[in-house]
Amino acid sequence: MPLDPSVSLRSTTVSRLRAAGCVFAEDEAELLFSAARHAAELDVLVERRAAGLPLEHVVGWAEFGGLRIAVDPGVFVPRRRTEFLIERAVALAGPGALCVDLCCGSGAAGAVLLSAVPGARVYAADIDPAAVACARRNIEPRGGHVVGGDLFAPLPDALLGRVEVLVANVPYVPTEEVGLLPPEAREHEPLVALDGGPDGLDVLRRVAAEAPAWLAPGGHLLVETSERQTGAAVAAVSAHGLDARIVTCGERYATVLVATRVA
Repeated sequence: MPLDPSVSLRSTTVSRLRAAGCVFAEDEAELLFSAARHAAELDVLVERRAAGLPLEHVVGWAEFGGLRIAVDPGVFVPRRRTEFLIERAVALAGPGALCVDLCCGSGAAGAVLLSAVPGARVYAADIDPAAVACARRNIEPRGGHVVGGDLFAPLPDALLGRVEVLVANVPYVPTEEVGLLPPEAREHEPLVALDGGPDGLDVLRRVAAEAPAWLAPGGHLLVETSERQTGAAVAAVSAHGLDARIVTCGERYATVLVATRVA
């Protein structure tokens, strides 16, 4: 049963979080109260958050796409802006669509596809064993499949030429800018989920090179990127025969590349 904090405990907790630099201290305090069963456990959770751990790692979950997604320590935390990517994927996926969640992290994208698309068939993959274990908790109870390995390598060959929606939330931070990320990300999330190479597009290029073989005719590849990378990102997928367009959401500062196999 969640802790029912007194006024003084609530005030003290908010003050501790604010002193640690938590901008949304009141909101974070409420989440910590809901996760703690007693005052001693709350103290531990607040101490971990004040030490810089991502809130999602402290409480063990993140709200994403209307779902509560389990997020284990050391696993990439799904971003709110990525909900725009998944909304676009859901809109393109018809009932029973065969979908792949590549670089799946916690499996948030795959979980939303399974929940929002009637009869969706979802395979998810990640190279990080911790992410694979976490994704299995979020995806397999909903009827999906999770495999471990580098990009497309662990996917069953039976999916070749049949994937209707391919979501690839690839790392896109340029290597020299990883050190500029908030400490929550650079110290507590895997580098493989953040570092996209010299210009941030190394992994996207690898995905673009293989995607046409996996996509069904008319199938779509959706990738999150940054506004300043759009030209190079479009060129990367167009070089492999995919028809690319950029969609954006100003409210969430989200930029998504949608590339379609036209034949």
